[in-house]
Amino acid sequence: MRSSKSRSRGNKNRNIRPTGGNIINRVFDSSGPDGKVRGTPQQIIEKYNQLHRDAVLSGDRVDAENFAQHAEHYTRLLAEANREVEAKREELEEQNRQRQAERDRERQDRLAAQEAAANDPSNMEQPSLDDEGSTLVDTPEAAKQEAAPKPPRKPRPPLQASEDTPDTPEAAE
Repeated sequence: MRSSKSRSRGNKNRNIRPTGGNIINRVFDSSGPDGKVRGTPQQIIEKYNQLHRDAVLSGDRVDAENFAQHAEHYTRLLAEANREVEAKREELEEQNRQRQAERDRERQDRLAAQEAAANDPSNMEQPSLDDEGSTLVDTPEAAKQEAAPKPPRKPRPPLQASEDTPDTPEAAE
């Protein structure tokens, strides 16, 4: 016989209570003395505070204290969640500051390397070897090309229109 654990497919995390996450916007079901109260922690706090005021006005001190304790519980829950959110936000901001400082250092290092390369005498442009400003070496082939100018090109003959192609727009009609 197989155990029931091997048959459970698709419900891996169904019974696990959610940890972390965004408690501030999460919807809770609070089973208070006056029935269920459903909503976000802020809404539940407001509801229990209203029930506390109503119990005080009706003179029921036990229910008033009970509602006040429920409201305090959710107030503490919300305050802890806010502290966690704030701590996470500060941690992310610190990480962003560190990343930005690293990028700034890298940028300064690159600029310093570029300046050092620009000021390095081995990278300076070499002076020209001939008087005309050219760094090319004179070869016998270059001398022949300079001595013998190219003959001018022959002009092309004009295009002749074929008989079936009209020359003017009037002939096309």
